[in-house]
Amino acid sequence: MRFEGTSSYIATDDLKLAVNAAMRLQRPLLIKGEPGTGKTMLAEEVAAGLDMPLLQWHIKSTTKAQQGLYEYDAVSRLRDSQLGDEKVKDIHNYIVQGVLWQAFVAEQPVVLLIDEIDKADIEFPNDLLREIDRMEFFVYETRQTIKARHRPVVIITSNNEKELPDAFLRRCFFHYIKFPDRETMQRIVDVHFPAIKRALVQVAMESFFQIRELPGLKKKPSTSELLDWLKLLMAEDIPVEALQSKDNKAVIPPLHGALLKNEQDVHLFERLMFMARHNR
Repeated sequence: MRFEGTSSYIATDDLKLAVNAAMRLQRPLLIKGEPGTGKTMLAEEVAAGLDMPLLQWHIKSTTKAQQGLYEYDAVSRLRDSQLGDEKVKDIHNYIVQGVLWQAFVAEQPVVLLIDEIDKADIEFPNDLLREIDRMEFFVYETRQTIKARHRPVVIITSNNEKELPDAFLRRCFFHYIKFPDRETMQRIVDVHFPAIKRALVQVAMESFFQIRELPGLKKKPSTSELLDWLKLLMAEDIPVEALQSKDNKAVIPPLHGALLKNEQDVHLFERLMFMARHNR
């Protein structure tokens, strides 16, 4: 069982190697990288490429590790007991399975995505150590141990907003998704927009990489934002000429709001373009 990429996802050789190494070691694959570089999409494509179901757990700042295992709905049980409902006699009716429980009891191996783990508090990863190691957990309310029928392919993403505990990192295979170079970016664009005009892509990508290289930029535009921008350029039928000046001087590209997402970067960009056009 190997991941070789899919027709809709451009996976570099080192990324495919990382996915397959994690599966061989039976360890979670921890993926870090800039937002918008396809970390979440990787899990979707691994599931498609391996013909496995995909289960997703999207982490928020308030998410607790226990929620991924199960939750005991004591409030509903209390209400049902007050109403004299017969199902209150069976506590199993009030155990809500979490994503990890679903992955453990699945009939076939699944791909389990734990998305943006760095959003949770620092103790969140540590609270999952036993479950990741032993692929089992104990349900206190029913006195049962849930063991994984099949070890899931676990993919964990992080935007690197905070450091993860060493004890957790030791249990993972790590890979950092580098920002695509121009050649890889061209292949990504070709997959998403096979009919796009070559001249438009060439000029748009030149503008895109120029913006990314601007000094002092607070948030660099991502791969997904480039794709959004190209989609808009095609939808609005923007001519290539609008992206470049006749004298080859810098111009402010149309719809640049798809690339720059805060006023500080927009003002910086506009100021630098003004200075470039006036050779200052």
